[in-house]
Amino acid sequence: MEVASIVRIDNPQIDLRIVSLADGGADLTKEFASISAQRPADGPAAVVVPLVTGPHPRVLRAVRDAVTQSEAAVKITDPLGPHPLLAEALHVRLAEAGLARADRMRLFNVSSPVDGIIVATAGGDEAARGADATAVLLAARLTLPVVPAALDGQPSVRDAAERLRNIGANRLAMVPYVIGPEADRDRITTAAESIGAGCAEPLGAHESVARMVCVRYGAAFGEIEGFDDLSD
Repeated sequence: MEVASIVRIDNPQIDLRIVSLADGGADLTKEFASISAQRPADGPAAVVVPLVTGPHPRVLRAVRDAVTQSEAAVKITDPLGPHPLLAEALHVRLAEAGLARADRMRLFNVSSPVDGIIVATAGGDEAARGADATAVLLAARLTLPVVPAALDGQPSVRDAAERLRNIGANRLAMVPYVIGPEADRDRITTAAESIGAGCAEPLGAHESVARMVCVRYGAAFGEIEGFDDLSD
């Protein structure tokens, strides 16, 4: 995955592994067992940084289950967001799609071709609530109304569109607040088309995503006594 390649450039000392949860976590369980066998028994085996922008019950449950089944000493970090870096990345994605304009030096909105933005996330109702802080950060950058929605929960994208139109925002844009794999691309496209909104690309391998992986890893590194063994 491209995010891993970006992280490795500045952190070649880290044993960085990308594991998909497409199988429900079976591969992750095997990975934990393998890592544990290579690490000292009295120390932590690994840190897991979930590649999700906020609360995602299915993903986090799969990670926790893999830890339990492998009996590995693993630290699970918080999701990547909310954080101003991710709000900046969403702004960039909107600008790349022609749905926002930005000052190149400060990345703040100069003028906009839309009246309102929907930050669409995946992970159900909890994920939508978790996206609210990022929506506030993005609204401050764009000086536009920004509301969160869930691609797979409530409030739905349609609910968010109605909320914006009720306050006079009729030209809408949607920006997926997802890294990529946690939300089906067709579902994203269909959701945007259903409300007549332009749609930006998901965050994907944006530099800010890679930076947040390092931020979460570094925070976990500082919390665990004896954790320096993991970077050998």
